[in-house]
Amino acid sequence: MEMSLIDKIFTIFKFTFSSFLSIGMFTFCLLLLSILIVNLKKNDLLIQLIVVSIFLGFILGTVISYTTYVKSCVDSFTKLILNYIYFPSTIVYFFIIIFVTVMILYTIFGDKIHYFKKIFNFVVFSIIYYFFMSFISLATYDSVDLLDVVKLYQNNTILSLVQMSNLLLIIWFIVTGFYHLYFYLKKKYD
Repeated sequence: MEMSLIDKIFTIFKFTFSSFLSIGMFTFCLLLLSILIVNLKKNDLLIQLIVVSIFLGFILGTVISYTTYVKSCVDSFTKLILNYIYFPSTIVYFFIIIFVTVMILYTIFGDKIHYFKKIFNFVVFSIIYYFFMSFISLATYDSVDLLDVVKLYQNNTILSLVQMSNLLLIIWFIVTGFYHLYFYLKKKYD
């Protein structure tokens, strides 16, 4: 299906006003959006809980009504993650390094980051950078094209470097999540 961006927008617009159901769904979503925006100033917990309940109810309704679809989505997502873990993409690895660079800059210039978190970030990101530099130097030394996935996966050292970088990044995300949760709960209950 070859459609331009304008054609796609027009098709969605045409669908939105084509039946009472689509008009109702559009109006309902606009109403929820309006409530959320108005509630930004009031910050009413009851309204927030009602809106969250509506969103969670929609997801729960989808899970109950379309069980086969949901199972297929979860299976596909799990396979995608496992496929990336066992056969990581060098393209994604490059973007991981860009993310790490941005996070290093944020850590260096961030005033609100605690001392422990800065040290943890520096250690993890330095190791990931070391792995990336080793990955590049091994690929250059062995004359392996970075886009030739088959040759990259034949080199166990290169594959191990990429996989260990991914593992370190996952550990960083988990620790960072618990770090923020700790300070959120500490602030809320102290």
